Amino acid sequence: MSNHDEIALMAHLMRRAGFGADRDQLERLVAQGYEETVEQLVDPPADVPRADIDELFRYMPSLASGGPDTTPGAANWLYHMVNTQRPLEEKMALFWHHVFATGNSKVDNDNHLIAQIDMWRDHGMGNYRDLLVMLAQNPAMIYWLDNHENHKRAPNENWGRELLELFSLGVGHYTEKDVFECARAFTGWTIGPKMPRVPNHRFFFQYEFRPEEHDYGQKEFLGHRGNFDGFDIIDIILEQPACPRFIVRHLYNFFVADETQVPAWNIEPPRDPEAIEELAGVFVDSGFELKPVLRTLFNSDFFKEAMFQKVRSPIETVVGTLRMTGDLQGVQRELPQVSQASAHMGQSLHNPPSVEGWQTGRDWINSGAVVGRINFVADRVSNTELPGVRRIVERVAASNGQQMTADQLVDQCVDLVGPLDVSEQTRLELISHATEEGPLSWAGDDNWSRSSERVGEMLALIAATTEYQFG
Repeated sequence: MSNHDEIALMAHLMRRAGFGADRDQLERLVAQGYEETVEQLVDPPADVPRADIDELFRYMPSLASGGPDTTPGAANWLYHMVNTQRPLEEKMALFWHHVFATGNSKVDNDNHLIAQIDMWRDHGMGNYRDLLVMLAQNPAMIYWLDNHENHKRAPNENWGRELLELFSLGVGHYTEKDVFECARAFTGWTIGPKMPRVPNHRFFFQYEFRPEEHDYGQKEFLGHRGNFDGFDIIDIILEQPACPRFIVRHLYNFFVADETQVPAWNIEPPRDPEAIEELAGVFVDSGFELKPVLRTLFNSDFFKEAMFQKVRSPIETVVGTLRMTGDLQGVQRELPQVSQASAHMGQSLHNPPSVEGWQTGRDWINSGAVVGRINFVADRVSNTELPGVRRIVERVAASNGQQMTADQLVDQCVDLVGPLDVSEQTRLELISHATEEGPLSWAGDDNWSRSSERVGEMLALIAATTEYQFG
């Protein structure tokens, strides 16, 4: 494999398992080796830090909590995603936020969404059974799906239905009776009262089991009969062959290549059935541990061959741009404002549109969202004062001596923001634009300044290409 191919593969890994990496980082990782990089992403050494949350709260304590407004919580999470050195932890938190979608539009206490994301950050690469138990006892989810209204004399099926339909098995692998019996098993799993909020603080709901509200009667669920509670239901779910296939198909859709939307999965076969079977086998054999599945996925040929087979989500676009350009590093006062950029593109953190999460893939792209995506990226990559852009300029300048032709400019910029695999038509259009001002000269301060601006302009044009936005 050539060095260019190794760089391209490492860039692919870092886009999917994180939010991208600049060329300096990619070269260091290539020297380290692909498999070792996967291992450090999946199981980071203890000395690899997350974002410094103490520093965030020291300067912006309001981002520790939230109410009806999701901006503080979104800013809190954006800070983590931009500044962490454990990017796969944040990616998995984002994955579970989509699969176990919970919205503050109903919860109305965003501190509980902050706590839920913290839970996914801490445990999102752990054991799937443990995650289901945590989810069933999570106050935000209990309120979101009305399990606090699930009583033995009046079962509420909302949580039971979504546990089966969206969180574990998928449509077609259970009956309406299973939903009802599942709801009975989770009666009494509720939230306790909390102290009323005061002007500057919101207290937290806590999970509470109320035995007087639990249905201790005989239940029949997915072919099993017994006096089941919620723990038993989760164990029976894990025995179903559909469960590992459903979850690893989510992982494939999120990390490898865009699938059809989830509601169609009971009638549309997987894009790569062999990949799903391989990952499902690892999932079961490991006792539903996620790290072995992720390790297998990122080292697989089907992952390595799936470059540019996904449309980046709005938050991936935002965070990838900020990390590439070096913008918003550390605690910055613009955090709350920038945290809403993905919402303007169709992905509001802490507020998925429904319990199904977001429509992904090409559904991220529409006439309104694409303008927001292009403008966000273009505004930053054209700013040659940002450290990441300045480093790109320096690399471009060092690549071809004192003079540079239009096609050399285009090829260097396309390489350094990807490498991207642009069509010949796209490349010729970019060259046509670059040709208008003639060759670039890096001799002298005035020439350097104008050539730097032209690099920024070219980067902004590349950000508007289909290849960049759909990559």
